[in-house]
Amino acid sequence: MKQYSDLELLRLSRSQKFGYKVGLFFKRIPLWFKNLGIKIWGFIKGIGLGIFNWFKTIIMTFIQGDWKTKVSYFVMGFGSIARGQILRGIIFALFEVVFILYMVFFGGHYLSRLYILGEVESAVDAESGTIVYGENSFNILLYGVLTLFFIVAFIYTWNLNIKQNRISEQIIKDNKKLETAQDDLRAMVDKEFHKTLLAIPTIGILIFTVLPIFFMILVAFTNYDANHTPPLNLFGWVGWDNWAQLFTWTNSDGASFSMTFGQILLWTLIWAFFATFSNYFIGMLIAMLINKKGIKLKKLWRTVLVFSIAIPQFISLLFVSNMFKTDGIINGILGTHIDFWGNAILARITVIVINLWIGVPYLMLVVTGILMNIPADLYESANIDGANPWQQYSKITLPYMLFITGPYLLTSFTGNMNNFNVIYLLTGGGPNVQEYYGNAGKTDLLITWLFSLAVNDSNYKLAAVIGIMVFIVVAVLSLVVYNIIPSTRNEEEFQ
Repeated sequence: MKQYSDLELLRLSRSQKFGYKVGLFFKRIPLWFKNLGIKIWGFIKGIGLGIFNWFKTIIMTFIQGDWKTKVSYFVMGFGSIARGQILRGIIFALFEVVFILYMVFFGGHYLSRLYILGEVESAVDAESGTIVYGENSFNILLYGVLTLFFIVAFIYTWNLNIKQNRISEQIIKDNKKLETAQDDLRAMVDKEFHKTLLAIPTIGILIFTVLPIFFMILVAFTNYDANHTPPLNLFGWVGWDNWAQLFTWTNSDGASFSMTFGQILLWTLIWAFFATFSNYFIGMLIAMLINKKGIKLKKLWRTVLVFSIAIPQFISLLFVSNMFKTDGIINGILGTHIDFWGNAILARITVIVINLWIGVPYLMLVVTGILMNIPADLYESANIDGANPWQQYSKITLPYMLFITGPYLLTSFTGNMNNFNVIYLLTGGGPNVQEYYGNAGKTDLLITWLFSLAVNDSNYKLAAVIGIMVFIVVAVLSLVVYNIIPSTRNEEEFQ
């Protein structure tokens, strides 16, 4: 493919420029995959080198360290206490004691059962008729994962303990004074205050975000469903069986999970595209109309639009859903019996149109503030040069808006892919069709289908698979789009 210079590119027509850019995009795909492979190899190599250096440092610290450091390898905090850093030593020692007690009386049991997720099933006592509960696979998996996290935290803290001994030894060799408990407490509210503030949120993210994600990933490799629901039944590991369903288009048992996933993924992307860009451009148009000179009662028009987002969606969307039923207000006004929610194509178009009522006011408010910051002299110069309104919009307003709102468009697109409220409250995912797996409907997004599988069908294993795939799709799209939007590539043009 011929590479054009900047001057040659300017001489091309719009269609030629578009074709040239499309060609460049496809030409760069192999290079992109090559660079991705190099980065992945570099990442793996970096991890391996980091682990090797860590082991080397640990061994050399033990060999070269004094007896206090050597004891600290087995009794955390001993070296700090022996050197007069009482507070640090006590914290390290307490953490080790808590870890040992946790592993002996609680975590060790669940960790030992993690490989099989339980063997003793619940049963009904023949004499009393009561249920004698056996092992609980859910608790084994949950507490087993929690124990693994605790072990990682212990290794990190143990390494920090060794590092602290190494630093203290070096300070003493340099004839400097070690920090006291008072110095540590003072640092926590002064130069190390950022760490103090971030400690609790970080722990919260690990417990309430990272741990559930890791748990969900593991569930995708089990047979956790309605027939294997604790505490009455056990579930176990099934390897890649669930993932095999995702890549098996035909299914002898009826509707194909793979086909349903592909259809719903396609609709999810179509929905996210229209829900994002229809709101964006219509919201921008309304903001420009309201901001136009000569328009009266500007505050009134903005207030009227804001009312639609002031009412909770749970109330407004359920009301609108009833309005569009066959016996609803809309059909009553039109004098028809249109089945808005029973026809798949009509239902999809309707939810996109109704979403405008929810999304446009947000965009109108966002765009209003940005429009006020576009330098007025740009438009004055354009008027002097004889530019018409469309040229001013396409050459000034739109590029400026895309640059400022690029990250917002990306987050809005990914947010619409997981827009549970609009679909669930309007259609419930319907209309349902027999050829779709798991009672999925034509307006279901991946997120609403996931909810239906988990809550209605108790099919947690496939719901976990969908959850992981949603994360992969959103992550890939976000990374690709983020690296090509003007906001991250051409900052100097808008300074």
